[in-house]
Amino acid sequence: MLTARILKYPKIFLLGWLVIIAIFLPFAVHVTHGLSSYGFDNPRSRVVWADNQASNVASVSQQPPELVTGLSWSRATALAAQNHIPQQWLHRLSVKQFVLVIPASQQNVVTTPPDLKLLRQFQANGGTLKPASQLQVANRVISDTKATLGKSSLVAFPLLVILLLTVFGSAAAAVLPLIVALAGSILSLGIVDLLEHGMTLSIYLTVSFLALGVGVDYALFISSRFRQELSRGETVAQAVAVSMARAGRSVVFSGLAVSLAVLTLVFGGNDYWRGLAVGGAVAVLADLLATHTLLPAILTIMGHRVEWGRISFRHSHQGWAKISSFVSRYPYPAIVLGLVVLLIPGYFGMHLQMSTPANLSVMLPTTDPLRESVAIQQNVDGKGSLAPLSVVLQYHSTIAQMATWQNVATVTEHLRNLPDVASVASPSLFGLSPTQLATVIKSPMLMPAKLKPLLNGFISAKHSHLVVLYVVSRSGPDARRTENLVQAIKRDMPRWVPHGTQWGVGGLVPLLASFNHLTARRLPWIIGAVALVAFTVLLLATGSVFQSLLGVVFDGIVALATAGVLVETVQTGHLGLQALQPESAITPLIFVLLFGLSMDYEVILLHRIQELARSGAHNIVEACQKGVEITGGMITGAGMIMVAVFVALFVSPLEIMKTLAIGMTAAILLDTWVVRTLMVPASVAILDRFAFWPRMMPPPAKASAK
Repeated sequence: MLTARILKYPKIFLLGWLVIIAIFLPFAVHVTHGLSSYGFDNPRSRVVWADNQASNVASVSQQPPELVTGLSWSRATALAAQNHIPQQWLHRLSVKQFVLVIPASQQNVVTTPPDLKLLRQFQANGGTLKPASQLQVANRVISDTKATLGKSSLVAFPLLVILLLTVFGSAAAAVLPLIVALAGSILSLGIVDLLEHGMTLSIYLTVSFLALGVGVDYALFISSRFRQELSRGETVAQAVAVSMARAGRSVVFSGLAVSLAVLTLVFGGNDYWRGLAVGGAVAVLADLLATHTLLPAILTIMGHRVEWGRISFRHSHQGWAKISSFVSRYPYPAIVLGLVVLLIPGYFGMHLQMSTPANLSVMLPTTDPLRESVAIQQNVDGKGSLAPLSVVLQYHSTIAQMATWQNVATVTEHLRNLPDVASVASPSLFGLSPTQLATVIKSPMLMPAKLKPLLNGFISAKHSHLVVLYVVSRSGPDARRTENLVQAIKRDMPRWVPHGTQWGVGGLVPLLASFNHLTARRLPWIIGAVALVAFTVLLLATGSVFQSLLGVVFDGIVALATAGVLVETVQTGHLGLQALQPESAITPLIFVLLFGLSMDYEVILLHRIQELARSGAHNIVEACQKGVEITGGMITGAGMIMVAVFVALFVSPLEIMKTLAIGMTAAILLDTWVVRTLMVPASVAILDRFAFWPRMMPPPAKASAK
């Protein structure tokens, strides 16, 4: 019905899409402005409660390092000497770049620190100041990620043009998928921009390149079938109708598979995963709309002009004929070969460990001045100084009562005695007794002038039952010992405080530890849900229980192999990368996209085999061989297009984006070149007419007779 209307009114549909693009383009170009770096927290967790309570008091965080650029080292040291600042506080990075790090033990010693005057003099002499705080590092990660989303598209575009010219051998045909993908991308990005006002959407949202890659793939499948029908002598209208009925149907199942697979991320349990799920599904559904309305309208208008600009290096099916012939004749060796290729990296995949770092600077390149500044601060003040823990205590009694401060002193002493504690900041360490603290809070007129600003970092006048203590660990924020310290505080705190006291441990370390644990707990649910989606969609698309089960099994093996590639590159630091645990904020997304995209290629291949077998011209083995011969170049070409889109993420300086690029590249290459080329056709050849059970294929003799 829809295709018939498009064939009748193609220009109206084309005009409609021009209107859609005009409406959504202004929103699409501003999409990154509303993307968030938040959403990792669980609003119902004690960590979030503790952070919310701690925000009611003034922070006692130490002064961050100051990164100074544009001032010579000799001039900087001379100015420091004039202000009686030790030269040891200055750390040289390059000719005109250095860091001022004031040791924590020297901060708040005097009312007007001389370093403030020194910083003003640095600026007066042409220096540019930038605080090297965790907030500044986070802002850099956000800006670099947003820039990557734009730059990667610019890098991917020429790669896509080259690949499409190679696959199609025609300039006009190569441009079609790009037009459709661009239209789908604009629509999806515009919708995401509107959704940002009502929900948290992550800066790591992959809409731009997911929409671009998937849109090109879907348009490639349909336009390839259109050209094949034209080459058989069909009219333009017949070619469009057949293409949409056959390839278009496959694309519908593929799009539903990918969108439903991405939606399984809602099981992640927080706003971050929900945002990725919704944004990713929007991207795929927008591409589906474009490929089923805009593309047939353009094909109808262009007709035979789709062959304009033919080039001579277009590949033939000869190579795929040889590959498909080998797989059909030797299916068991083909499956064994595929398993060997997948299980070798799969062995290492069992050692995959995921984590999102609390030390955000490790996301930056090792030579980045901000990262170097943070490292210097850790060398000066200790590794744990970067992310202190906030221990929040909410008593039944008020802070104007002596009993409250007696317990604060008890808790402080217990905290100081825990393993791996470097320091504890607490009002009980100011040299005042619990009675004196209760007295000065009850009678503020008795409070010494210097005491009030110090107490403000631990208590709040508006929250008379609240006290916040701060603990600095000896180990770094991402060390196992620091996490053990958090667990020790949680384990022992009920014994330290009076019954009925509410308490919690906040800060970046417990927040991201909570996210990592939540993701690890929810990952089996995500994988289970996406496997169920894969099985259901394949069953609906092919009617085959065997192929649906095999599809899920093969995808699982590819996922394990992809995990192995991540272990041997990202986790061990090979290929020039830092040795970091793969991001728990990205790795599940890789597995979900793998399942979704692999179903794309599975449906396209199996539908073509079924179509050939049911035509009566081929038995199932012959249909399998012919199906691989016809679709092999198209499927691997589509895979290489997705690879080009993800490889473009290497323009990012951030390790998290490179992890996504490596994981998706490995997953797509293994899926298209090993599973779809060897293992799926081999399994069809082995099962023969039972391959699509319970929908039985005609027996060889009957098929041949027809």
